[in-house]
Amino acid sequence: MKTFEHSIDLRNQVNDIHPALPQLHGKDPQGNEFSFTNHYMVRDNHPFFGICGEFHFSRYNCDEWEDELIKMKMGGINIIPTYVIWNHHEEIKGHFDWTGNKDLRRFILLCKKHNIDVILRIGPWDHGEARNGGYPDWLYAEPLVPRSNDKRYLMFVKKLYDEIGKQVHGLFYKDGGPIIGIQLENEFQHAGAAWEITTGTSNEWIPSGSDGNEHIKTLKKLAKEAGMIAPIYTGTGWGGAVAETDTVLPLWGGYAFWPWIFYDKTVKEHPATPEYIYRDYRYPTYNFDPKYDPKEVPYAACEMGGGMTVFYSYRFKLPYQSVDAMTNVKVASGCNFVGYYVFHGGSNPRGIKTPYLNEAATPKISYDYQAALGEFGQARPSYYRLKRQHYFFTTFQDDFCKMETVLPEGAEDIKPEDTKQLRYSVRQKDGSGYVFINNYQDHIETTDKKNESITLNLDNEELRIPNKGGFDIDKEESCILPFNLNLNDILLKTATVQLITKLEKNNQTNYFFYQPKGMKPELVFNKETVKDIKLTAGKIDQENGTIIVHPDSSQMTKLTLINQNDKVINLYVLTNEQSLSFWKFNFNDEENILFASSELLVDENGLRFESEDNEIDITAIDGLISDTLLNKLPVISDDDLTTTYKLSTAKVSPKFSEEHVTDGKVILNIDTNDLIKDSIKDLRLKVDYQGDIGYAFYNDELINDNYANGRTWEIGLKRNLNIGHDEQVYISITPIKKGQEIKSDSPMAARSEVDSGEIMELENIALTPVYEFKI
Repeated sequence: MKTFEHSIDLRNQVNDIHPALPQLHGKDPQGNEFSFTNHYMVRDNHPFFGICGEFHFSRYNCDEWEDELIKMKMGGINIIPTYVIWNHHEEIKGHFDWTGNKDLRRFILLCKKHNIDVILRIGPWDHGEARNGGYPDWLYAEPLVPRSNDKRYLMFVKKLYDEIGKQVHGLFYKDGGPIIGIQLENEFQHAGAAWEITTGTSNEWIPSGSDGNEHIKTLKKLAKEAGMIAPIYTGTGWGGAVAETDTVLPLWGGYAFWPWIFYDKTVKEHPATPEYIYRDYRYPTYNFDPKYDPKEVPYAACEMGGGMTVFYSYRFKLPYQSVDAMTNVKVASGCNFVGYYVFHGGSNPRGIKTPYLNEAATPKISYDYQAALGEFGQARPSYYRLKRQHYFFTTFQDDFCKMETVLPEGAEDIKPEDTKQLRYSVRQKDGSGYVFINNYQDHIETTDKKNESITLNLDNEELRIPNKGGFDIDKEESCILPFNLNLNDILLKTATVQLITKLEKNNQTNYFFYQPKGMKPELVFNKETVKDIKLTAGKIDQENGTIIVHPDSSQMTKLTLINQNDKVINLYVLTNEQSLSFWKFNFNDEENILFASSELLVDENGLRFESEDNEIDITAIDGLISDTLLNKLPVISDDDLTTTYKLSTAKVSPKFSEEHVTDGKVILNIDTNDLIKDSIKDLRLKVDYQGDIGYAFYNDELINDNYANGRTWEIGLKRNLNIGHDEQVYISITPIKKGQEIKSDSPMAARSEVDSGEIMELENIALTPVYEFKI
């Protein structure tokens, strides 16, 4: 078979790294510093790879905040940006509400408890698919110019900022708290939103803003006067938004699914976007047109598509592999500060005077966003896929952040519709680095890549991936392959496996890799650096001063190497499936490795697992977990490499009955006594239906809604029902109407709806327990 040969010139590369943005810095009470170079953040004199996961506290049940924060941390998130949405707190003029789900201070204290940094997005205008972009309705009645230096407007902003400042007093980085950043405004002089109080969406819009950077400077001054003093002040930078570097750190992003384009009724089909083309963010490029020298300011992101909410006019199932593919592309292009909007979904609160505080184009309650963690804490495939990357970025941040982007010739010229061309890029420093490959493209069907090879032309040598022949990669997959990687003085020349993390234990260093989907594993070592080598399964060859290892691709393999100083280095090569159940965590100041396909939560009290199955298997590998954690569990299998344990609890079959009213309307009589059991964390109502919109009511109040997009509609019941009783939930499906039109040709004051048929069917309803296992 023909091999498709590619090459990239990595010679004469000079990495120019120097301090930047001196006005954005800070110290904590211990004297630790936060600052920037022109490539990355610096924390405690070390490069810091920021991984931001947006989570809106006021869109989630406060009693569940802590567990969700733990899940985010377990998934590799180290910074949580959160909107302080104005109309969630001051819907009635002069009456601020910071209680319950709106208790900002409680949320920040929980972040502090779990050592997660926070960026407060304090508005005053947020957007975030909130009503009026977050403005209270009463602001429309005030004689002022919003988003400007109008003195009347600034009077209300000052009151808002002062209230926020009181809530977070003493919780900033300078105080030893977790708040490292403040976002001022959002998409200023770029985007607006409809005043929902007027006659209809798009009739009258909140302006995008005026007074330029002077307004941002004014907001910064008001924030500081309110006590909100942080190392970083940020502003969204895309689309010509005002985010000048003497005032803020500009933050960027990118979405591949654009519901807003269908506001334009002439648009009939979503285009393939250029988001999955490799670029170099030291220069202006697609969706990156800075008004500053990009070589002098690090590229940082706050709104990469961690999901996307379904709009009424655009129903789509977000491909979960699109999320880690975008991370791959952004990081390969020079980003050392990723940010997902949103990482965790939620539910819009109901208003006091205004029934719903959502933007009219989106669901009234649901803000699930098809995110990595869903509206009720569901871990999506994107969560597990991203976790592998996040472990890598943070484990190796000291070296990785310093690596420059190098593109092969013509990389930025590839068209989104071109799925034949291999998309790849390199980040490297001093002849060592990583090859990034992406075979995902939104809105286009990609194909498996077969028999590809990449030659790296370095200053003193030429490397080829793979060593001979070609590599394959499955469609919609992406990967990061190391070259000239120093593994404790053993030199890994090339590999067709992706690095996850490492762990020091018992005076040995353990590295973990996994096989990208479709790619056969190969590791090539410099023979001079290897004193001895053993492989549990597979083949080892030697040629031209190298050792070439081909692990068995059907199972986890262990490669044990001894370097010239008699240090033992273990390399574990996981299958792709195993990598998704891989967890690394710290417990009692000891790092541990564990495999479990369910969500793992670790805190000071121990380990907990969430699963929709009443039996789960967890696997320890090679003693890389504390002996005290699993020694009381029943062992179901044991071999030279792994020990697998079983956790089980009594199976629960929730009781409910259905009373059908019409084809699309049903009353569910639900016994919620199961929710009192310690082993049950939640009951998820799952509804499959054909129709337009799904509504769920309890006690005559809307508790959830869903714009049909082909995915199962899920509702967590614990937070919504009065548990311990028989309760009724009413499900109503509105139909899709074929040939619908509104007739108004009556001589009297009447309008009527006619159509040629309806699509409306409840296909399946189920109640699924969420079990919790504790160790």
